[in-house]
Amino acid sequence: MDPIAPTSTAAWPVFFQGLALSFGLIVAIGAQNAFVLRQGLRREHVGSVVLFCAAADALLIMAGVFGMAQALGDRPEWARALALAGAAFLAWYGWRALMRMRNPDRLQVASGGEGLKRAAAMAQAAAFTLLNPHVYLDTVLLVGSMGAQQAPPLQGWFVAGAAVASATWFSLLGFGARWMAPWFAHPRAWQVLDGLIGLTMWVLSALMVRHALTGF
Repeated sequence: MDPIAPTSTAAWPVFFQGLALSFGLIVAIGAQNAFVLRQGLRREHVGSVVLFCAAADALLIMAGVFGMAQALGDRPEWARALALAGAAFLAWYGWRALMRMRNPDRLQVASGGEGLKRAAAMAQAAAFTLLNPHVYLDTVLLVGSMGAQQAPPLQGWFVAGAAVASATWFSLLGFGARWMAPWFAHPRAWQVLDGLIGLTMWVLSALMVRHALTGF
């Protein structure tokens, strides 16, 4: 494969591919999102918590993409198999998101209790981020394997897109909590969001299949 200049027109589609994948995976009802939203509602250590969650995601994404790229560099058959497996997972993930539209949930955040000191808030942020096995499946394995399929000069753009999605989401949860919390309390909002996520995951799955069949 001929090198592709990072400033070429191929860079932005790769950036938005990473952005869409990361955003689709991170936007879900879970303990980490509820914790960030809670800190935002209470206005306690919001910047520190958002920065930690975004930085942790960015580091895991980098480790996944560049680690996978190195591991699969001279093994095209492994790369193809992993791409097809990732496509199947994305299709399944999209189907689950569309099924959730039938029984929408809501994000409920307990605002009572005593405030947390900064050390306690950071410890909880670390636990919700790093002790969740899904974070490694999503950021290291899935995002990593998809990013590793890109040409080497474009892998950084994919990482940047995925990291921007993560940082944007956590910033919205933390700093926009008082505006977003009422919206998240309505199941209808989650129906719309899950519909968009489901369709996005299917598009990305199709792109991975095409790349696996034609790009190696």
